[in-house]
Amino acid sequence: MTEQPRRPHKPGKPYRRPQKDPVRILAFEALRAVDERDAYANLVLPPLLRKARETTEGFDARDAALATELVYGTLRRQGTYDAVIAACVDRPLREVDPPVLDVLSLGVHQLLGTRIPSHAAVSASVELARVVLGDGRAKFVNAVLRKVARDDLAGWVEKVAPPYDEDPEDHLAVVHSHPRWVVSALWDSLGGGRAGIEELLAADNERPEVTLVARPGRSTPDELLGEEAAVAGRWSPYAVRLAEGGEPGAVEAVREGRAGVQDEGSQLVALALADAPLEGTDRRWLDGCAGPGGKAALLGALAAERGAFLLASEKQPHRAGLVAKALAGNPGPYQVIAADGTQPAWRPGAFDRVLVDVPCTGLGALRRRPEARWRRRPEDLENFAPLQRGLLRGALEAVRVGGVVGYATCSPHLAETRAVVADVLKQMPDTDLIDARPLLPGVPDLGDGPDIQLWPHVHGTDAMYLALIRRTG
Repeated sequence: MTEQPRRPHKPGKPYRRPQKDPVRILAFEALRAVDERDAYANLVLPPLLRKARETTEGFDARDAALATELVYGTLRRQGTYDAVIAACVDRPLREVDPPVLDVLSLGVHQLLGTRIPSHAAVSASVELARVVLGDGRAKFVNAVLRKVARDDLAGWVEKVAPPYDEDPEDHLAVVHSHPRWVVSALWDSLGGGRAGIEELLAADNERPEVTLVARPGRSTPDELLGEEAAVAGRWSPYAVRLAEGGEPGAVEAVREGRAGVQDEGSQLVALALADAPLEGTDRRWLDGCAGPGGKAALLGALAAERGAFLLASEKQPHRAGLVAKALAGNPGPYQVIAADGTQPAWRPGAFDRVLVDVPCTGLGALRRRPEARWRRRPEDLENFAPLQRGLLRGALEAVRVGGVVGYATCSPHLAETRAVVADVLKQMPDTDLIDARPLLPGVPDLGDGPDIQLWPHVHGTDAMYLALIRRTG
């Protein structure tokens, strides 16, 4: 019996094995995990990079940087790239197999979003397709990418995006790669105007800086500033920014838990609550939604400086474990428990300061989790609404008369910010909103108050929201 060739090839032409490119294979694996398992790239990518360094000879920092750019760049621009691919295939995108679409998207990003030469981008993508998809589908990838390579990003956007004057929201959705409903929601939160929304959407597609926090009593900004390519934060006195390519795991204070990775917006939320004026004692603090522990670690350190006790509560036991890890070594008294803030495990009026950073859509952190924009749906707002209101009510019941509650969320959506606060305060009239703006001295453009909305394009932070509420009766 004659043995058949493993793959079809032209008669007389020797079969060539596809060349395995560890960088692009890694990027493809990360995208498949995001698509198949609803994983987050920032959780999937580090172990894949670590494995590549350990098992692939010659895999270095430049390879890791390219793999990271391919993954995050493809996810951020997915909406735009889908529109380009749709214009170059002869079937609806939903009929293109997801693994094929991932290879195409990686190829389109190399063609339109990087400085990789077109011939190299196409060639590398076709080789990747041969490895992970087979020769037949590699030909399809080759044909599509050659069509894409005929124009640059600006030219393609002009072809596939509707004119702004005809459909502003859809135009912005395609140009800036956001779902239309997200564009609409962010535009409402900004209060109108084309310039602001374009700047915000563009900022969502930029690589965020790595920001560290020096936890008081355990580390100092000066210690972190001794690291290579480290510069002071813009707004938080405890913040230090690492230049592009800076590796937090290489920082001794981070490895030891004396410092952490924390967006400056999150730091400002904790600082504002800690500095809010109180009437009476200041001995017991509560973080009612403490996972994964960044704000709790900063609050615990600030509480320790004043001799105050911090209770960090998190409903999910595995996340409570992350909180315990973040707080380990805190210089003052604290306790971590797994408890539901809507069914509190503490007596009413037990705390002087309470923070609830509630679960939300995460629309304020799309720079860091670009895949979230494609997963979220408008109906998610309805699912979060009862929980957000329940947690704020529970926080107001947990604080004593004269004490302060901070309601925070990493979303600027009005349904998750001001609407929640307004609804709960109607039900609990013995409360007053505190003007939070003076508590962040030097931070500009905080809005009309009394609450605070931070923005990526204005402050360089995640779009954190904070309302401070005093219990008056």
